[in-house]
Amino acid sequence: MTKLTPMMEQYRAIKEQYPDCILFFRLGDFYEMFFEDAEIAAQILEIVLTARDGGSGVKVPMCGVPFHAADTYISRLIAKGYRVAICEQVEDPALTKGLVKREVVRVITPGTVVDVSMLEAGENNYLVALAENESAIGLAVIDVSTGDFQATEVSGPEASSLVLSELYRLRPAECLIPAWTQRESILYEFTEKFQNSVVTEMDPTYYQYAWAEAKLREFFEVEDLVELGLESCPAAVIAAAVIVAFLESTCRAQLKHLSRIRTYQPREYLGLDVNTRRNLELTRNLKDGKREGSLLAVIDCCRTAMGRRLLQRWLEQPLVDVKAINERLDAVEEMYNSFSLRERIREILGDVHDIERLAGRIGSGVASPRELLALKNSLINLPAFKALLPEVRTHLLKKILELDTLEDVYRLLDSVLDENAPASIREGGIIKPGCNPEVDELRKLAFEGKEWLLEYEQGERERTGIKSLKLGFNRVFGYFIEVTKPNVHLVPSHYVRKQTLVNAERYITDDLKNYEEKVLSARERLVLLEQELFQVLREEVACHVSRLQEVAGALAKLDVIACLAETAFRHDYVRPLVDDSDVIFVKNGRHPVVERFLGSESFVPNDTYLDDKERRLAIITGPNMGGKSTYMRQVALITILAQVGSFVPATEARIGVVDQVFTRVGASDDLVGGQSTFMVEMVEVAHILKNATRKSLVILDEIGRGTSTFDGMSIAQAVLEHICSHIGAKTLFATHYHELTGLDEVLPGVFNLSVSVKESAGAVIFLKKVIPGRADKSYGIQVAGLAGLPVGVIQRAGEILRSLESKGGVDKVEAINASNVVQLALFQEEHPLVEELKQLELDDMTPLEALQLLYRWREQLVAPSKKGKRNKRGGG
Repeated sequence: MTKLTPMMEQYRAIKEQYPDCILFFRLGDFYEMFFEDAEIAAQILEIVLTARDGGSGVKVPMCGVPFHAADTYISRLIAKGYRVAICEQVEDPALTKGLVKREVVRVITPGTVVDVSMLEAGENNYLVALAENESAIGLAVIDVSTGDFQATEVSGPEASSLVLSELYRLRPAECLIPAWTQRESILYEFTEKFQNSVVTEMDPTYYQYAWAEAKLREFFEVEDLVELGLESCPAAVIAAAVIVAFLESTCRAQLKHLSRIRTYQPREYLGLDVNTRRNLELTRNLKDGKREGSLLAVIDCCRTAMGRRLLQRWLEQPLVDVKAINERLDAVEEMYNSFSLRERIREILGDVHDIERLAGRIGSGVASPRELLALKNSLINLPAFKALLPEVRTHLLKKILELDTLEDVYRLLDSVLDENAPASIREGGIIKPGCNPEVDELRKLAFEGKEWLLEYEQGERERTGIKSLKLGFNRVFGYFIEVTKPNVHLVPSHYVRKQTLVNAERYITDDLKNYEEKVLSARERLVLLEQELFQVLREEVACHVSRLQEVAGALAKLDVIACLAETAFRHDYVRPLVDDSDVIFVKNGRHPVVERFLGSESFVPNDTYLDDKERRLAIITGPNMGGKSTYMRQVALITILAQVGSFVPATEARIGVVDQVFTRVGASDDLVGGQSTFMVEMVEVAHILKNATRKSLVILDEIGRGTSTFDGMSIAQAVLEHICSHIGAKTLFATHYHELTGLDEVLPGVFNLSVSVKESAGAVIFLKKVIPGRADKSYGIQVAGLAGLPVGVIQRAGEILRSLESKGGVDKVEAINASNVVQLALFQEEHPLVEELKQLELDDMTPLEALQLLYRWREQLVAPSKKGKRNKRGGG
């Protein structure tokens, strides 16, 4: 067996403890990686892979990155789903004989990132744990960077769909599940659906309730789980305890910002399943999954990162409590009506840093001097917010502006931190002048020695008689005396030659060397002292993390309310009347996203009226591209915005609170799951029929189109009948089955809507206006023409349509003479004139010859066309 060097033995021993991590092994000013870690890292980070002597002449693969730039490289590895273990030197190499002691101080995983440079400012970075028992599924979720820790437990037949919806909402960076999870387990199914999340398998012993209960009581320092609100949620208790255990094993740092856990129930919010969230593009567009083009992108004008994160949470968790919704609307309306109040608040918010994540880094014990300076510069604005309190009248704004101004924390930071505090504690310059006498003395000694040097230089000139003598400094020799060659004979004997140059000699003296050692020693002691004082400061501020989090939460709410008011002001939104009625009434409603891209002048507004009696279910007919899907989506989005507490794009609106919004608007094959488009559609419809209630809003687009005409129409009608007779949900149902429009005479609460179309000179103009009644035609052939189908296809489709209409259906269509059909070969035969054109030598032709050739070609092309027309007329 190869004998490794002592350092490589140390590396191997540490690596064995972290086999699933890439080990960043500190060597001086670098983090080095070895063996397989080096090969992986070199490829991902695009750095040079070299080799190092591992012992017995064996070369070990190696790569490295500078420690001061490590965060950039770590973030790239984390983005690829890798875990990184940070192994530091825990002894001073200068004071150690032999091998320096090293140990892992932190494990960074996708779900435990707290470094802001690795995070999206406006998005949460969630770590999720799942646990299940015989009757329920527990879900715990934390954003370690902010300290936001929540847990829930769901049971019943809809439990799995609720958890799936939560996972889609949270989009966790990392998901913790038991190591023994089987493929048939619902937990395994969840993780399969979210392949962008890193799945980490945990020790099965963590999933014992007794252990989990003890872990949470110990961590939160409580006597009973009643204090945490978890006394009746055993699966949630286990999930939360798994997160705590995982953080304790990875962060290896303080977790003071994790001082509480909040329990919630998904049913406390408007129900939005996975398909609805995706189809309505609430926070991500369907095209590439990015923020642009989503409802969130359209309404977000927040001034702070914590406001942007909260706005996303509000949008993904609309309320169902009428009182809470109207409390938000009252605050938004007050901001909307007071331009000066809104502008002042937004202006001050622009000077506030991300207090929420700063508190997280302080609580984790990793905040830098510059981050504490950012906190100080944010806290200075708090009194300005509180000064606005007398101007506001609504309950929510009063509650927010009665915030803790944290003046004691500000004074603490201001008394210690230098105004130009650096990013790293290794650089010095952290402590404010006048704060600590020892720091001031060392700083004077280390950096204000110019007077001593000038006096020494002048004294040496006088003593030696060398007028050109001067002092200098470089990193190799430190301080030195430089004498030009013509004056070397005047140099005293106690000068020690250090370096010979072309035109001069350099010397040192005992006095100069003693001064240098004194200065360098002072600088080293100064850096260490400033580090100690800063760490004390950070720990003192960490005692106030809960207060910082409260203030961050208040300012985030203030930012969101101001944002919603500003959005309403900019884009002409109105306050909706939100109540417990069963009415959805919208006057001149607009799709907030489509309107933004088209412009308000180009977008055609539409009215909506749904209730629980005569107008429960609207059957909407009309051509593709007529605006049916946009109309249905805008009704859903306006409802969601209203229940968020936002103004809505309309001239008037009344929204009776709904409990769930369901959408089935388009489908695609699930190739991985082995499901066809039609099967996917039917699964989604089944989910809606099982879970919708009388208080739900249902959007259905083209049910049954993935199968034969009669099968599809039968299914569509059966679904409509079931919704009317068994559910009673307010429903918008778009279809091309015009036969269904007669159901308004049979089913109570059913009525017809259509999108208007104007025909002019054979062309179709889509007016995008939704009107009462059924559509006369589908205009499918005209839409196909607009889409760019070949003219021959359009002509043939028209012939077939006329035949179908005249004969009364598919069964009576007669075969059309093949000689009269426009032929559409897959690869059209090339015209003889094209071949002739290819053979021409254009450079050898005169202009007259070219013109004559064009006339001849035109005659050849026109003649067959005329002949064809005569034959066609004759055949008629």
